[in-house]
Amino acid sequence: MTAVTESGFRERAVAARAAGKELAAAETDKKNNYLNALADSLEARTDQIVTANGRDIAAAESDGLGDHIIDRLKLDADRIGKIADDVRHVASLDDPVREQIECYTRPNGLEIERVRVPLGVIGVIYESRPNVTIDIAALCLKAGNTVVLRGGREAINSNKMLAGIARDVLESSGLPADAIQFIDTTDRAIVDEMLKARGLIDLLIPRGGEALINRVREDARVPAITGGIGVCHTYVDDAADLEKAVAVVVNAKTQRPSVCNALDTLLVHERVAPTYLPPIARQLTDRGVELRCDGRSLAILEPALGGSQLRAAGDDDYGQEFLALVASVKVVDSMDDAFDHIDRFGSGHSEAIVTENEDTSERFLSTVDAAAVFSNASTYFHDGGEFGLGAEVAVSTDRLHARGPLGLREITTYKWVVRGDGQVRN
Repeated sequence: MTAVTESGFRERAVAARAAGKELAAAETDKKNNYLNALADSLEARTDQIVTANGRDIAAAESDGLGDHIIDRLKLDADRIGKIADDVRHVASLDDPVREQIECYTRPNGLEIERVRVPLGVIGVIYESRPNVTIDIAALCLKAGNTVVLRGGREAINSNKMLAGIARDVLESSGLPADAIQFIDTTDRAIVDEMLKARGLIDLLIPRGGEALINRVREDARVPAITGGIGVCHTYVDDAADLEKAVAVVVNAKTQRPSVCNALDTLLVHERVAPTYLPPIARQLTDRGVELRCDGRSLAILEPALGGSQLRAAGDDDYGQEFLALVASVKVVDSMDDAFDHIDRFGSGHSEAIVTENEDTSERFLSTVDAAAVFSNASTYFHDGGEFGLGAEVAVSTDRLHARGPLGLREITTYKWVVRGDGQVRN
C-alpha cells in the first residue's frame, strides 16, 4: 500500500502512472471524442468558471498584485471560448502516438521501425494563468501522457474548477479519470516533492517567472525543461518599411504585454532613428507604454515628445522581461551591433527584424540564436496555437529535447520496434 503523505502528491503521481498504461493504448477517436466533449463542457459551464475566477481576481486585487498578473489571471466568456476552440483544434490534429518515424529492413532480414510513443507522466508547475490547466491537460491527453498539475495560489479557485471539469469529462468518456491529476493545495513543499520525484515524473515543466524556473533548473532530480523566460527584441533595420515597423512593434508590445513573447527592447538602426522613433514612441506612449531610452534615442525623443513616459535607461533595463507596459529602446550603429546586443541580453525566446532587404532578413534569421526568429512579423505570434499546434505545454528556450512551443510531438518520445524470424547475432 502506498504511504499517505500530507500533500497527496505521491498518491496522485502513482495513480497517474497507473492510468498511463490504459491511456497509452487508447484509440484516437476515443481521445478526440473526449477533447470535443471537454470543449463543449467548458462553454456550458462558463458561468461557473467565471465565478470561480472572480474569487481569484478579488484576492489578487486585495493582495495588491500587479496589473500584469491580474491580466494573466482573468477569464471571461471570450477567453473561455478561445480555450475551448484550442481544445477542439487539438482534437483535429493528427495523433502522434504510434506514428511511424522510419522503417527499414537490414541485410539480415530484421525489420526495424521507429515509432512515436508517449513520454509518460508529465509534471507541470505553473503560475497565474489558469488557461494553462486546460491547454496542458488537452495536449497531454492527446499525446497519451498523464499529467500532474500544480498551479499557483493566485489561480487556485479557477484551476480547481477547470481541472474538475476535465476530470468529470474523463469519467464520462470511458478514459481513466486518473490521467489528469491536480494538486489542490498551494503548499510550496509540493514543489520540492515534484522536483525529487524520480520514478514518478518522467518530465517536469515549470511555467512561471525567473525564480521558479531557476529553482527547477538548480534543484530538479528529474528530467526538466527549464527554459521559457522571454526577453524579446525587435530590430528595425535601415531598410525597413517604417509604417510596417510601427504596426509590428505596437502589436508586439501592447497587444498582450503580460506574456513571455511580448517585446521588451526596441533596437533601431541609427539611419532611421530620427524618422522612426517619434511616430513609434507616440503610438506606444498613447497606449500607456513607458519608454526607457538610451542616450541617443532620448536625445531624439525628448524634443519631439517630452512627457513623463520617457526616462533614461538604467543598466538593468536591458535584459529585462518587463511583462508590463514598459519597453527599453536603443539606437544601434548596424545590424552587427544589434546582434551583439541580442547575444548579450536576449534569453533565446523570440527575436524579430523589420526590413525590406531580403539578404539582411535571411542573415538575421540564420544568425540570431533563439527558439523562434521573425522577419517582418510580431513576436506575439510565438505561440503553439498560432503555429498550428493547437496549444502548447510551454515555450522552451532549451535545446534539448525540444525548442519553441511544446506541442503534441514535442511531448512524445520514440521507441525502436524490431521484427525478426529467428535471427541471432554472431
